[in-house]
Amino acid sequence: MLPERLRVLYLHGFASSPRSRKATFFEERLKSIGFDVDIPDLAQSDFRGLTISGQIRLLDGLAGREPVILIGSSLGGYVGSLYAARYPERVSKLILLAPAFHFADLWKSELPPEQLAAWRENGTISVYHYGEGRCMPIGYQLIEDATRFEPSPDFRQPALIFHGNQDRSVPVQFSIDFAGSHPDAQLVCLESGHELTDVLDRIWERSEKFLLEGRLAN
Repeated sequence: MLPERLRVLYLHGFASSPRSRKATFFEERLKSIGFDVDIPDLAQSDFRGLTISGQIRLLDGLAGREPVILIGSSLGGYVGSLYAARYPERVSKLILLAPAFHFADLWKSELPPEQLAAWRENGTISVYHYGEGRCMPIGYQLIEDATRFEPSPDFRQPALIFHGNQDRSVPVQFSIDFAGSHPDAQLVCLESGHELTDVLDRIWERSEKFLLEGRLAN
């Protein structure tokens, strides 16, 4: 039996914000069916100093004593997975949207070696921040910190994972591999890219059923 009201933490993606399209989409629909929703700024107004460790600490402070449901997009999905693996008693379910498993390796495979070396030497690199609508610097500590974490977190809570077959940022195979070794994880592959904004209604249809499973009146 689940509590009458459940709390959801929505974790936005890299270079995104609490007001992203997916964040506001989920916020509106979750509240319409009685869920409490928090959408933190995972960068804590310091995008340049962003780290995985810092996001996990923020999440730990927000989660509280009662189990929460985590919904995470891309990097937010990876951070939520790391947290769920470390604190299973604090997370009841997860919904992951193109989770950025193997986050550090993705960066290293995307950037040429000379660009990675320049980033390390200079301390920052300029990337486009979708939430701000402009290019902003991000520190190399992001990669240094990310390499300390496992590429694919071994959490065991029930999970619903959505991933686009045409995702060019995070290979869908990462989610396929995870679901194949975790019986409580349901994977839904969609004909879409990394953003998944063109299939949000389909995502919500499955998500609502998943969220409401077992939610019975006492």
